[in-house]
Amino acid sequence: MSEQLLTKKNRPYVCGLDAAVDVIDGKWKVLILWALHDQPRRFGETKRLLPGISEKVLAQQLRELEADGVVHREVYDEVPPKVVYSLTDSGLALNAALGPLGAWGTRRMTELGIPYPSPAHQAAC
Repeated sequence: MSEQLLTKKNRPYVCGLDAAVDVIDGKWKVLILWALHDQPRRFGETKRLLPGISEKVLAQQLRELEADGVVHREVYDEVPPKVVYSLTDSGLALNAALGPLGAWGTRRMTELGIPYPSPAHQAAC
């Protein structure tokens, strides 16, 4: 009997989209991936890019993304301790896959007449 791969909710995956959503499920994970898309970042820098996220939630979501293999956590042995987060190859591929979704969202915002918070955000997304 073949073993079925189970989701975090302890049920079998229905399709590839189900497996992908299992990784990005949560209010902040896609935005964390976006924040790390162009360069490795320290915790505080990542938090500044995501107004409204608490330190507790950011730490939890980063741990989950690390456990899923899409974020790498590098700890440098120095005082004060330095921790840098970056995307793994899998995380870069996931970010690329999310690109069309972001483009759809941009079109949707335009259709609804919702302005971007700033031109810098529009260029980055």
